[in-house]
Amino acid sequence: MSAYMQSDSARQIGRGLAGALLVAAIWELSARGLNLPAYVLPSVTSILGGLVNDAASLAKAARYTAAESFAGYVIGCLVGMAAAVLVTMIPAARSVVLPLATAINSVPVVAYSPLVLLWFGMGMASKIVMVAVAVSFTIFLSTIAGLDRVDRKSVDLIRSFGAGRLAVLWRLRLPTALPLIIAGMRVSTVRSVIVAIVTEMLGAYDGLGWIIYQAVLQIDFVKVWAAIIVASSISLTFFGAISFIERRYVFWR
Repeated sequence: MSAYMQSDSARQIGRGLAGALLVAAIWELSARGLNLPAYVLPSVTSILGGLVNDAASLAKAARYTAAESFAGYVIGCLVGMAAAVLVTMIPAARSVVLPLATAINSVPVVAYSPLVLLWFGMGMASKIVMVAVAVSFTIFLSTIAGLDRVDRKSVDLIRSFGAGRLAVLWRLRLPTALPLIIAGMRVSTVRSVIVAIVTEMLGAYDGLGWIIYQAVLQIDFVKVWAAIIVASSISLTFFGAISFIERRYVFWR
């Protein structure tokens, strides 16, 4: 099974690299063949040159954004799962928690950025809070869906052997919910990076979003694309790490 999973992962990585190279080749030929200006679409080679020239500043910004995204992601996952477990263990709380969470997330999370920046400042704290808010709702919904999908007969069976509510949760509900929980975590990886970057563009001292904003003001669109590619690399790495955990530890899916 392990060898099969490794070969399947290698094939997926190979197909991904081949697709990326094909897109890059089409991009390069289109930009040069149509003689497109940099503000419309710079060539891939010019973007790679920008990556090399600005490697130090981009690496520093990438670390800053990755730290914000990861911290907010972890907090959001913990809050979302805790809220889902709460409404599962205390059904009366569902009528309070679920409408409140839905109301908060009925507005695009970026709309809260000015308030969060005002409350928590321009540093990392505000970006971590924004990412946590964005991630927690996704994890909350996926965890609830997973915890609710358990078969009622299985619950009655395990209770007939003397299992309490915590034992039912730990031994039955959480293992059943884990595939949906990890799927929500996988989706949230990309969302965490996006929210961090957008919030940085609205107000920050560092990070890829701040670099993108400054580059737009300087009409340096090659640097904009270089920062976008670095951000995409962070998202793909984050996504790949969670996917690896899913394949490794949720093998029964």
